[in-house]
Amino acid sequence: MGNCKYCGQPAGFLRSQHKECAAKHDQGWQNMIDLAEQAARGLGDISGLRSKLASIASYSFIPAEQINEAIIRGWEQAVTHFIEDGDLSAEEEKQLTSFATHFALSQNDLDQRGIYTQFVKGAVLREVIEGNIPERVKTDTPLPFNFQKSESLIWVFDRVDYYEDKTRRQYVGGSSGVSFRVAKGVYFRTGGFRGRPVETTERVHLGTGIMAVTNKHIYFTCSQKTFRVRLDKIVSFTPFSDGVGIQRDAATAKPQFFITGDGWFTYNLLMNAGNVG
Repeated sequence: MGNCKYCGQPAGFLRSQHKECAAKHDQGWQNMIDLAEQAARGLGDISGLRSKLASIASYSFIPAEQINEAIIRGWEQAVTHFIEDGDLSAEEEKQLTSFATHFALSQNDLDQRGIYTQFVKGAVLREVIEGNIPERVKTDTPLPFNFQKSESLIWVFDRVDYYEDKTRRQYVGGSSGVSFRVAKGVYFRTGGFRGRPVETTERVHLGTGIMAVTNKHIYFTCSQKTFRVRLDKIVSFTPFSDGVGIQRDAATAKPQFFITGDGWFTYNLLMNAGNVG
C-alpha cells in the first residue's frame, strides 16, 4: 500500500498519489506562476507577492523552497508575452528589470531556459530599430576580427554553422561511339559525344564558428575560412526558423547561410543593422 506523495495519506495499491491531490498541486503551481507573471508585467502587487505565493504553496502541497522558482517562471512568461510583438519597449524592459531586482534574481537564475537571452535580444532589436548602437555585448576574450574605425559591434553569435550552395555539373547520356579497324593498326571512331550537361545544387557545410554583426558588416570565422560581408552589398535576406540566408550583389556570388539557432532574431537584426549609427 503506497502513500500519496502530496498529502502523505494511503493512496491505494500500487498508487503514489491521490487524483484530487495531484490536481490541487498542479492548479496551485499554475496559479503561483500566473500571479508572478502578472506582477512582473506590472499588473499585480510585487510587495505582497511572496506571501501570496507562500499561502498558495501551503494549500497546494508545494514545498516553500519552490516559491522562488515560481517567481522566475512568472518573469519568464512576462518576457515571452512582451516580446510577442517583435521587440521589447523601454517601459517593458524597465518593469521586468525592476521585478528581477526586487526579488534579487541573478542573470543565471533568469537564463536557465534561455529567457534572459531572449530578453536582451528584444531590447537590442528595439535599440537597433530606433537607430541606436546597443552597448550590451560583453565578450570574455577579444574577437578575432579587425573592425574598422567607423563601425560598432552590435551582436556576437557563437557556434554558428555556415553553409554555401555549390553547383555541380555532370554530363549524362553521352556515348563513346563505335570503333572499327580500317587498316592494320588504324582505327576509326564514329558517333562519339559528351551528352547534355545537368547541373545540381548542393548545400555544403563549410564550418562552425563565430559570427559578429556590426553596423557595417557581417564577420564570420571558423577553422576553414574567415570573411566579412558588407551589409549594403546584400540584396536579399531569407529567414529560416534557425538562421538566415543572404545573397550578395555580385555576379559570381552564391547564396550563403548562417545557422544561429534563432532565425527570427538574426533576420530582424541583419535587416536593421545597416541603418544604425
